[in-house]
Amino acid sequence: MYDVVLLIERPLSRLDADQVTGLHHDIEDTVAYHVLLPVEEMSGRLHTSMGSVLDPGGPGADAPVDPEIVDKVNEEVRTGAQTGLSRSVALLTASGHDAAGSLVVDDPIGALTRKVAEVGAAEAIVLTEPHTVAEFFHLDWTSRARRHLEVPVLHLLEHETFEEQGRGGGEGSSGL
Repeated sequence: MYDVVLLIERPLSRLDADQVTGLHHDIEDTVAYHVLLPVEEMSGRLHTSMGSVLDPGGPGADAPVDPEIVDKVNEEVRTGAQTGLSRSVALLTASGHDAAGSLVVDDPIGALTRKVAEVGAAEAIVLTEPHTVAEFFHLDWTSRARRHLEVPVLHLLEHETFEEQGRGGGEGSSGL
């Protein structure tokens, strides 16, 4: 079994799945993809938003956020993420490969590191949109993963062909 852990920022498109599986078409062993999709709990975001909207120290500055609203928003976000994860796994399995997925609610790099160790992965792939500033300062997921993992880590730009990624012709930036 050749295990690949795939950390994705958004659900895979058909193009993304085809490019990822195309990287492994020469491997004679069974390829298994382990897909991780981070989902952010909304309670922290709501509290931050409320603090910036309300005048600090003014009336209502300490207005509580209704826990039922937070729970509802979290459930909607989680349901949407699970749907996207299921579609991503289905795209990979449709190409004849084994695939399974998990939602991640904690640090994505911590989850990636644990999954790589758990399955004895041969490689990790990080699939994100371009994050030029974070990449420049090596704070992006790929740079962080490379510091923690002892397997090859490949960074792909989502929704762009390999050709577009190479010349900077798609949505992504080719650098600063």
